[in-house]
Amino acid sequence: MATQGPIHDPETPVDPMIDPRTGEYAVIAPGHNFRSVTQKIAGIVLTANTPWAWIGGLFLAGTVALGVVIGVTWLVLKGVGIWGVTIPGAWGFAIINFVWWIGIGHAGTLISAILLLFKQGWRNSINRFAEAMTIFAVCCAGMFPLLHVGRPWLGYWLLPYPNSMNVWPQFRSPLAWDVFAVSTYATISVVFWYMGMIPDFGTLRDRAKAPIAKYFYGLLALGWRGSTRHWIRYESASLLLAGLSTPLVLSVHTTISFDFAVAAMAGWHTTIFPPYFVAGAVYSGFAMVLTLAIPIRKFYHLEDLVTLRHLDNMSKVMLATGTIVAYGYAMEVFMSWYSASHWEFFMMWNRMFGPMGWAYWVLILTNIAIPQATLWWRKCRVSVWWLFILSFIINIGMWFERFVIVVTSLYRDYLPSSWGTYRATKWDYMLFIGTWGFFTVLFLLFARLAPMIPMSEIRMMLPQTKVRPGGATADHVVEEAL
Repeated sequence: MATQGPIHDPETPVDPMIDPRTGEYAVIAPGHNFRSVTQKIAGIVLTANTPWAWIGGLFLAGTVALGVVIGVTWLVLKGVGIWGVTIPGAWGFAIINFVWWIGIGHAGTLISAILLLFKQGWRNSINRFAEAMTIFAVCCAGMFPLLHVGRPWLGYWLLPYPNSMNVWPQFRSPLAWDVFAVSTYATISVVFWYMGMIPDFGTLRDRAKAPIAKYFYGLLALGWRGSTRHWIRYESASLLLAGLSTPLVLSVHTTISFDFAVAAMAGWHTTIFPPYFVAGAVYSGFAMVLTLAIPIRKFYHLEDLVTLRHLDNMSKVMLATGTIVAYGYAMEVFMSWYSASHWEFFMMWNRMFGPMGWAYWVLILTNIAIPQATLWWRKCRVSVWWLFILSFIINIGMWFERFVIVVTSLYRDYLPSSWGTYRATKWDYMLFIGTWGFFTVLFLLFARLAPMIPMSEIRMMLPQTKVRPGGATADHVVEEAL
């Protein structure tokens, strides 16, 4: 049987980043070895010269993050009346932003857990900062429900702690469900993220020159020596945490969708919300990974580690989840007609053609029309500038999706005499934009103080780690990593 030959034209120059047998882009640029990978990644952290662009970015992000401090301070002094929430639109930016930020955090867990279990090697270059993105997004999301209840200093009442009054949380309330889901999600994500960095902290400890850096990374490395016993325990713990995290990818945003789905409200009381919300969360999460990965690979010259293969694969995931989201939109319209419910039909008509119908069509344009028209083409999936723009477009669309679900289902109640409207105030915008700055500050600090790409996992993908003829391996070059 004849074997398949190269798929490229022999007369055309061969791109070293493309495998001639498959036509796929390489996961890592050729020419790397243990030493070069370690020096490239560790050098970003251990350099004594902090780039001025990083300092300027941190200053700008910190200035924007002051919006959180000012907004929360004024909110505590004056109450939630400074927001645009009114009756019947009692939910506003707080719940919209909460669901949006939680959705952004989904890609990190999916990349870390599910792709690890499926042995997808291309995840190794992006999983570290995707996990960091998850944790920072959860930090931004967690503040909104606490502020929304009006008395954030009493937020501990949502926890089932023993108290002398025997007053327990209302376990039939989705608010209590959110506390358990989000806190579990955050805990597992932090543990998974930190444990994955332990081998790299050991490398940074051994390479650091400054005593304070050596002590700091040595403390974080927890005595890591890279012994066989350590690696066995590390691999076992990684698989265990991946198995625990995988259900969280599906359960967390499913629980968030119950905030709406369990309510007897037209536009909310629908069984499609759990899978529809999960797909939307992964959709926006991967868009945010692209928003972060593209500037990082350019600024730190990591194009040989975060290659076009990663951008192409993430675009394919967005295409698949975007198609599921589009199906969810279509089913909402179909069921509003098929249900023969006057209330459901009016809700959808009002959502599309009412006073806030513009938001629905912005949602359709940014979430379906533009991505679905471009992501089917490989040239668009590997176009760096287009993907960077598209990632913003998708996250804008996903924010408008939450806006449409929350606001347009509430502001016109069952009785015309109860109809109202919703207008966000400057304090709503200040707090929302402030969380962007807060998120960026956390991410910039992470990029400067911790390895953004896992050195240990990248080394495992190099040709030197493959078994050689006769059973010999490249064990004699392992010391080059240090």
